[in-house]
This record gives sequence, C-alpha cells and structure tokens, in this order.
Amino acid sequence: MFESIAPLVSLSPIIVVAIFLVGLRWPAAKAMPLSYLTAVLIAFFFWQLSFAQIAAATISGLVTCFTLLYIIFGAILLLNTLSEGGGLSVIRKGFTGINADRRVQVIIVAWLFGSFIEGSAGFGTPAAICVPLLVGLGFPAKNAVVSGVLIQCTPVSFGAVGTPILVGVHRGLEGSPEVVALTQRMGMTEWTELLPVIGAKVALLHATAGIMIPLFVVIVMTRFFGPRRSITEGLRIWKFAIFASLAMTVPYALIAHWLGPEFPSLLGSLIGLLIVIPAAKAGFLLPKGDPWDFTDSSEWDESWNGSTKIELEEPKQKLPLWLAWTPYLLIAVLLVTTRLPVFGIGEWLKSFKLPLNPETTKNVFDSGIDIAEVEMLYLPGTVFIVTCLATIGLHRMSGAAVGRAVKRSSRMIVSASVALLFAVPMVQVFINSSGGGAGLESMPRTLAQGVASVAGGAWPAFSPMIGGVGAFVAGSNTISNMMFSLFQFSVAEQIGVNPVWVVALQAVGGAAGNVICVHNVVAACAVVGLVGREGDVIRITVLVFLYYITVAAILGMILT
Repeated sequence: MFESIAPLVSLSPIIVVAIFLVGLRWPAAKAMPLSYLTAVLIAFFFWQLSFAQIAAATISGLVTCFTLLYIIFGAILLLNTLSEGGGLSVIRKGFTGINADRRVQVIIVAWLFGSFIEGSAGFGTPAAICVPLLVGLGFPAKNAVVSGVLIQCTPVSFGAVGTPILVGVHRGLEGSPEVVALTQRMGMTEWTELLPVIGAKVALLHATAGIMIPLFVVIVMTRFFGPRRSITEGLRIWKFAIFASLAMTVPYALIAHWLGPEFPSLLGSLIGLLIVIPAAKAGFLLPKGDPWDFTDSSEWDESWNGSTKIELEEPKQKLPLWLAWTPYLLIAVLLVTTRLPVFGIGEWLKSFKLPLNPETTKNVFDSGIDIAEVEMLYLPGTVFIVTCLATIGLHRMSGAAVGRAVKRSSRMIVSASVALLFAVPMVQVFINSSGGGAGLESMPRTLAQGVASVAGGAWPAFSPMIGGVGAFVAGSNTISNMMFSLFQFSVAEQIGVNPVWVVALQAVGGAAGNVICVHNVVAACAVVGLVGREGDVIRITVLVFLYYITVAAILGMILT
C-alpha cells in the first residue's frame, strides 16, 4: 500500500511550492515554511523517520543556509561598495561605449560574463554578481533577476570548474559494479575514464539546447519589461543573439571534447567575450535604427523595483574605466586561482573549517546524517568580502561611504533570511528521508522510480525532467547528479538503451532545473531587494525550463 502511493506523496512538498509560490504568488517567506512543514509531516508519518533524523536533516539545512546567506551578503556588500565608491557609475558609462542597446548589454553581462562566473565558481554565484551589475547599469531589478537566472542552464553542468560532473556524477556512479563492467567492455582501465566521455555528451546536448538561450533572455526582456511589451523587438536582434550563443557554445563543446569537464564554461565564455565585445562595438549583425532601451524608471511598474534603491554615486576623483572594472577582474582571478587544482590554493583554503572539531558534525543525534563542515575561506562570500576591502583602497572610499555600504547590506540580508531558513532545511529533509520505519527509499529516489515505472522504454524522454526536479528541490545540479546518476544508469541498462547518454541527459536536466530552483531565485531576488517576488520570477523562468528539458527529451529519444 505504502509503496504504490509513495511517489505521489513524495511530490507533496514540490506541489506546495508550485501552488503557493508560483500559482498563488505568495512570497517565498510564507510559502517555504509550508513546504518545510509538509516535508516534515510526510517524513514523520508516512516515511516514519525518527524525530532525531528529521532534526539532524534540519540542522544540516540550517548550516547550508548560513553558507548561502554569507555568499549573498558578500555579493550585496560588493554591489553597495561599488555604488558608494562611484565604480558602478563609471562601468555604466563604459557599457554605453561598447553599445547603448540594452539587448546587447544583457547578452554580454548575463550570458557571457555570467557563464564565465558560473564556470569559475558555480553554486548560484553568477546571479549574485550579474544581477546587481545589471541593476547598476539601469535595468529594472525584476528583469535583472530573470535574466541572471535564465542563463543558469547551459554553463551549469561545467560550473565551478566541472564540479557537477567531476563530483556529482562521480559520486553518483562511484562503487557500482554495473558501471565498472560497462567501462571494462568499453576498454577502459579505470571507470573514472567514463567521466570525460559523459562530459563531452553533456556539452553536445547543452550546445544544441542552449543555442536559443541568449535570444530568449532578450525576448523575455522586451516582452515583459519593454515600453511596448513587444516580442518582435527582441526577435529583431536574433542574428546577433545566435552569433553570441555560438561564440560561446562552439568552443565550449570543443573544449569538453578535448580537455574534459573542467574548462568548457570557463574558457568557452571567455572566448565568447573576446569575440562578441569587439563585434558589438562594430555593430556586427545588429539591426539598424536607434538602440533599444527601457522607458524612464519613473514609468516602471512598481513590481519591477527592488525595495532598496541603488544610488549611483559619482566618483570623488577621476576613476578610469579599467580601475572601475578591477573589482570584477579581481573576483574572476581569485575564483579561478582558488578553484583550479593546479595552483593548490583551494585545498589549502578548504583546510580551514568550522567547527574546528569535525567529529561534532558526524552522525548527528545518531541519525546517520553528517553535517557538512563550513569552508569559510573557500566560499565565494569570502572572495567578495576580500574584493570589497581591496575596492575601498583602490577607489579611495571615505569611511562614511564604507559605513553606508555595510549598513545597507546588513539591512538587505535580513529580508532574504526567512525564506532560506525554511527552504534549505526542507531540501535536506526531502533528501535524507531513507531508512525510516516504512522501509521506503528516499523521497527523490521514490519519485524517480514512480516515473520510471510509467515511462518504460520512453525513459530517455523523462530522464532530463528527473534531473530538473532534483535540481529544483536540491538547489544544485551537483546534488541532483549525486542522487540520480546511478538510478538513471540502471534504468537505461534495464530497458536496453545507452546508459552513458541517459546519465548525460540527467546532467543536462539537472542544469536546466537551476532556472526554477527556489534557492537560486530567492538568492538573486535578495541581492537587489526583490524579496517576495520569487513566484513571479519562476512563472517566467519555468517557460525556458520546459523548453530546455523538451529539447533534451527529443534529443534523448533520437540519440538512444
């Protein structure tokens, strides 16, 4: 009895989010406590987990929530520091020098620069950097959030120097005899040689599905935030948008094939920037006529604006463009050097962990759940704060300006905390739900098994959706891959299709799930003071999610 309805019951926390956050447009601060309560009730009464296990999972979520808030605070502080010091004002004028068309600007900042930051840091960092930068350039806060979230699909599978593949898929498949047997049949000496093969297939799928993403970002902007609410105005730039997409995805796919999963997003986006910026300056493939722009901010719908207005201060002394951009360049350098294993800096930073005694995080309350230690120096939040300190000196900021930046940032972070304090623990209860008295597997795996039993031989069409649901709930492509890679592999072998392609489809779906992930949307909204509008954002981004997993599903059925 329990087994037959368990997949439907496991959907309950997700359904609550869909109804209250997306359907009824409740703010996340109200919808996520309901979702958490739903997860706890079904975990206790249906899965029959012990109170200790639920409590341990909740504490694990609160620790993860702290790390997210730390990253968000660092991003907000950087925004306010640049605003107070005059750097944002100079950067805004510099973008006009590249091209005054907002459609071009959003492609460069969100798609290309955002993909670069994803490739180096991952874990929602692009939104934390690009969303406030877009607002500083004069974009409505809501449009900035939507744009920053929409691009978190194509580059995500190779984010944080390949973490979703090298950690997520690796740990998901590790120790499986059936995986080892397949690699031996393929002539591999170590099963880990399969990871670059999966990565190359993931890149091919992403390059195909992702070709339209820059154009979608532009169309969403002109349709929902333009003076004439026009799709046509977005379509007019289709040649440049496709060009900008290919400038990133072609090298991205080639790098995945030649170099492996670490560098496709990192180097592909950098190559794209080097190609697209000169092209934009020259007006290559751009439509004739006046550059497209928003109406005056005084005419914007009130829902577009964040609760905190970003004031663009003029620099107190002449600030050259290269010096204004230095904080972002410093972030890029710090993220890359601390993430690439060749430098060894990342491992050293990771050695500084909280709590100091790691035994306190093991098997909490005898529940079998370990709580992740906090690698404070390695977190992107520390990179942001270090960059803020450097910016204070580089831009010669006064003590009063620094004080205003810190005070404003502290106020903004409080509004973001409520939603995340419930959203992240809900995820941990959902994931850590195996081992209860009902004898059921964890909720995500139970849900996937239910879909697999219905799909049968059409499983490759459903594989991306499972990856996407995993990322939607867990807030991470990496965790989605950990949860489902082996399951996807096993189902593929059972129905007689190529399991390597099916695991690749899982990774692509998991990346697409980031555009509707509550964690990412709450964090992006918080950075620009748009807390409470999360449901409105997801109502828009879900359209691109559905496009992405549909394309991946069609490719899956063709290729397998």
